[in-house]
Amino acid sequence: MLINADLLLQYQRCKRRPFLDSHGDKNQRDTPNELLLKLQHDKIAYQSSVLANLSYHRPNYPKGNWQAGQAATLELMQRGVEYIRQGVLLASYDDWVNTGNEEVSLSPSYQGYTLLSRPDLLVKQPGESCFGDWMYVPASLEMGKRPKQEYQVGVAFHAQVLATVQGVMPQTAWLKLRTKDSSYAVDLQRWNPEMQRILAELIQTLELADGPEVFISRQKCSLCHWYSNCYAIAQSQKHLSLLPGVTPVRYTQLQALSITTLESLASTSPSVLENLPGFDSEVAPKLIVQAQSVLQSRPFILPYPAATENITFTAPIEIYFDIEAQPDLNLNYLLGVLIVDRQTNTEQFYSLLADRPEDEELIWQQFLDLIGQYPEAPIYHFCAYEFDTVKRLAKLYHTPYSSVRPVLNRFVDVYEQLTQSVALPIESYALKAIARWLGFEWRDKEASGAKCIYWYDQWLETGDRTLLELIQRYNEDDCRATRNVKDWLVKFFQEEYYLRPA
Repeated sequence: MLINADLLLQYQRCKRRPFLDSHGDKNQRDTPNELLLKLQHDKIAYQSSVLANLSYHRPNYPKGNWQAGQAATLELMQRGVEYIRQGVLLASYDDWVNTGNEEVSLSPSYQGYTLLSRPDLLVKQPGESCFGDWMYVPASLEMGKRPKQEYQVGVAFHAQVLATVQGVMPQTAWLKLRTKDSSYAVDLQRWNPEMQRILAELIQTLELADGPEVFISRQKCSLCHWYSNCYAIAQSQKHLSLLPGVTPVRYTQLQALSITTLESLASTSPSVLENLPGFDSEVAPKLIVQAQSVLQSRPFILPYPAATENITFTAPIEIYFDIEAQPDLNLNYLLGVLIVDRQTNTEQFYSLLADRPEDEELIWQQFLDLIGQYPEAPIYHFCAYEFDTVKRLAKLYHTPYSSVRPVLNRFVDVYEQLTQSVALPIESYALKAIARWLGFEWRDKEASGAKCIYWYDQWLETGDRTLLELIQRYNEDDCRATRNVKDWLVKFFQEEYYLRPA
């Protein structure tokens, strides 16, 4: 069985995915969504930009014939070419060799597995190897901006397999990242032992009969092609990972106490949990109330008094604000503003759109002019992004702090108010999950923030204005959804708390 660096990377993100990639029914995989396709396209473009300045060779071999691929790679290495793009290197248990004074060895459990390495680049360096007075070191071209562990473990994997081919272990290897100082030296002496440990765990996982337990972590799972498969299993099991607030660390602690169901968590005393890793005196009761809310299918007020101190009330004029951004361009191209006048029972939505990236400053000034017409109106938003972005745009375009501070003082984070005050019978506190629980629906059922990133990218490429219209409609619906959540929260507290008999 083949083990490659991608399996090793995926294992560090999710222990279940490599098992499914190796043993799962490929017909059960999800169709790649637009954002995943964009990320793949962007990675290819990034790597192409790096390689454009290099004169490299690529081994020529029939697709999937790894033995032929390694033979073609060895021929290039023996010739001593400067750069080899996606060379093929293979090693089995018996291939691992001594490198210098260090014994490179693996457990017998590795027998039967073939390690396949295809580094983005093999770079020729001075040194001694079986090829002559030169050797190669691996380099990975990664889209990330930080040298994450998963990247460095992957590079260490390439270096170990490379050592079996050239007869010497490189002392270092390289990551090429999307930062100004983009070349990062990987300390192989540090990362090789960690790579060996993770590789051993991966092989043990691949040998399981049914694979690891399902655990749904939406941020990590959202781009995985096995998401629907795992989510269906988690739902059928009523798995605790579907409960907001249950992280892998907390789940491990709950398992140790045999708390593995909603019922058992809902009946647990907070004192049992509050001193455990991942918990504290606030998290423990909040998670228990969350379980009670889901179990009883109704909202609960959270049990600590601070949650009820700052709940907002209805204002004569209210502003709802939502931003659409293109992270790769560091661009905020749409500032959506919904003005609700409760005195006249009217409302107006303003879509401040930058058709071109260079129009960001224009819509920023339009935003300031618009909200300046309502100096007393609170500005509601969902999560911290809008608040942080206004601060960043003010700094970027040299807006005086004296002008921005009164604006920021009017911001009200509906997400923060809600999550600090109530527990809802939902699986996620994302805006869509909350608003849909309240009965609100987006006009375009498949629209999402991720799709808007893809659509704007396509707009810049094709000039198809219908893509902008989709984004604008989604942005307006986000503003209206935020309004619905805020209005519900005010009403809930009025009815269930302030009007509750003493």
